[in-house]
Amino acid sequence: MYGLIGRMLAKPGERDALIGHILGSSEAMPGCLSYVVAKDPGNPDAIWVTEVWDQEESHKGSLALPAVQAAIAKARPLIAGFDNHTVTEPVGGFGLVRG
Repeated sequence: MYGLIGRMLAKPGERDALIGHILGSSEAMPGCLSYVVAKDPGNPDAIWVTEVWDQEESHKGSLALPAVQAAIAKARPLIAGFDNHTVTEPVGGFGLVRG
């Protein structure tokens, strides 16, 4: 499995709109086993995205999906930056849907 955990910073006051765009593209992504978007309680403009994929190639392929491309285009103006990004190798866990 292939995992990603990243913290994204929205422009001030735009976190909820950014979350809406990200969640709008998170359905029907082949190979995606888990996709969680969470608010950072310590920063009103930050969100965490935790992803688990069957393989790295599935993640890369998802970036070409029309729904994901549309969401990226809508979200890009709301993003102030990225401050953490970690690749992981998930081994299992409660709630993890296996493909």
